[in-house]
Amino acid sequence: MLSINDLSLQYGSKHIFRNVSAQIHSGDRVGLAGVNGSGKSTLLKIMCGQHEVDPGIVSRASWFSVAYLPQEVSIDLGSRTLFSEAESAFDEVLVQQEELEHLSDQLAVLDPSSPEIDGLLARQGDLQLALDGCDVFRIRPQIERVLFGLGFSASDLEREVLSFSGGWIMRLMLAKLLLKKPALLLLDEPTNHLDLDSLTWLEDFLQQYQGAMIIISHDRSFLDRVTSITWELSLGKLSVYRGNYSHYLVEKALRFELERAAYDNQQAMIRQSEKFITRFRSKSTKSRQVQSRVKQLDKLERIELSETDRAIRFNFPPAAPSGRDVLTLEGVHKHYHEKTIFDNVSFSLQRGDKLGVVGVNGAGKTTLLKIMAGVEPAEGLIKPGHNVIISYFGQHQAQELPGELTILDTVYHTAVDMSITQVRSLLGAFLFSGDEVEKKVQVLSGGEKSRVALAKMLVRPANLMLLDEPTNHLDMSSQEILQEALAQYEGTIIVVSHNRFFVNSFVNKVLEIKDGKATIYEGNIDDYLERRRLEATERSGQQAQARVEAQARKVDPLDEGLSSDKKGQRKQRAQERQLLQRKLGPWKKKSDEAEREIEKYEARKGELEALMADPDLYSNQERWTATSKEYEQGKRALERAYEKWEEAQQAMEAIEKEL
Repeated sequence: MLSINDLSLQYGSKHIFRNVSAQIHSGDRVGLAGVNGSGKSTLLKIMCGQHEVDPGIVSRASWFSVAYLPQEVSIDLGSRTLFSEAESAFDEVLVQQEELEHLSDQLAVLDPSSPEIDGLLARQGDLQLALDGCDVFRIRPQIERVLFGLGFSASDLEREVLSFSGGWIMRLMLAKLLLKKPALLLLDEPTNHLDLDSLTWLEDFLQQYQGAMIIISHDRSFLDRVTSITWELSLGKLSVYRGNYSHYLVEKALRFELERAAYDNQQAMIRQSEKFITRFRSKSTKSRQVQSRVKQLDKLERIELSETDRAIRFNFPPAAPSGRDVLTLEGVHKHYHEKTIFDNVSFSLQRGDKLGVVGVNGAGKTTLLKIMAGVEPAEGLIKPGHNVIISYFGQHQAQELPGELTILDTVYHTAVDMSITQVRSLLGAFLFSGDEVEKKVQVLSGGEKSRVALAKMLVRPANLMLLDEPTNHLDMSSQEILQEALAQYEGTIIVVSHNRFFVNSFVNKVLEIKDGKATIYEGNIDDYLERRRLEATERSGQQAQARVEAQARKVDPLDEGLSSDKKGQRKQRAQERQLLQRKLGPWKKKSDEAEREIEKYEARKGELEALMADPDLYSNQERWTATSKEYEQGKRALERAYEKWEEAQQAMEAIEKEL
């Protein structure tokens, strides 16, 4: 368990936290909400110890381990391979395992009357508790499961980490945290660098995770699926809502109505009192009542309304309508050096289509958008329709803004038929008001640069918009406003986004890029995912049916149909069975041996557990030491027996499939 007690933090005149108290228990799944700048990331840093506070404010049980994933990492990874870096997540576990084995050896030879024995036994118990559930004998399968789930391939395992991009490094950092299995996971925007497949895998993994977690995310669908409690930071205070993000929004609206009513009543009382004081201040007959009202106002605890997002509010400027056919691609090829990105990609879009582009990271989604925008060359036909005006928002366009220009100059120099006053009004809608528009772009945060890049795109009317991750660095409220504007937009949209909730409400087609091919599905992201699930289920059913039919053919040779050469067919099948038995024989022997070992070790494990449950055992240090050592050795032997059995089963399945 981890607790925060009366946390207060202030920067200048701004209160980040005001007497914040909270507790996290095993299994809690918390989504942390609040407007940008409310202190969400700071709170996670305090909880993991990266941000120092006074002693006693944060306390946790000795066994309650905490791991933190920040939004960005800056670390020296050296020249390790991907696998060895992921394996380092188990460094502490392996050291503990080695220490436990050393302790068991010490206890086996130590005199039961030795004064050291109590301390060694206590340490042995601590180590056994720490290692419980670590599955230390199956490290490689654990690493591969997590790395492959997050999108890495088998060929990546021996690549040097330095050869990966920043987004893949973040995936590796996330993988290491998941492999460590801390009691509390603190995740700050974990979905930022994940594609749809990896995001779905992470959701499934976290739903099965046994520990607690606190997650900051702008992906509403992700929070809804993974969390069951919502914390909201507002005006330095922490409010707790029982339920996921969607439930929180409903409850927050109800609470705000009550808060607004109480605020309005208090403000009416304050105005009435102030009016009375002003009117009768100079009258001696009312002086006592005036003083009473003054004291009442001084003592009054003023109600503050919760923070609300200052959100972007806009509509896209109208553009001349395009022809019916907006964009056509035929036989598009793209390759970098020896690597093929696309091979014969062909599809077309009509006016008003809103297309979501999906695919794993590295599939070429960004490259395809650049090709359609004319930013990147490619072989094949890329044909815009009649009167098509393209506007392109690139994933990294925010970082490519000229840093020496002010916000106002950056947008005004791009604007078409807009005065400085009109541009200033537009920037006000993008949360840049007053003197803020005179800030140099180079001093802005990532989120501020993204808003400038969006504003820059907005001032040029277009009827075909190409958007690559437009919601990066936008808070939930700003995403919703942009989402609504895109839903009402009359032109054509092609959007790449890992944020399902954002895209789901306005796209009517999904383009899947996979293995260099492009396939269009009708419907939104939910429809696409459902179709994929059905296809996967159908494939599994077909494979199962094929196995049944294959087995039936082995059992009954008549199923193949009798030909004129029945004898030859029977002889051939007999030879095939003999070949199968010869190949299966050694592995079947290993499987049988492993099963016998498992049965033996399981039985002895049960006997030892019954013995260790007897309180009399602990009065005899020598017997306890020997029993404890045998129990640990038996557990390891049982793990190895299971591994041998699984290896044999997998080998037999592979042989049967081959033959």
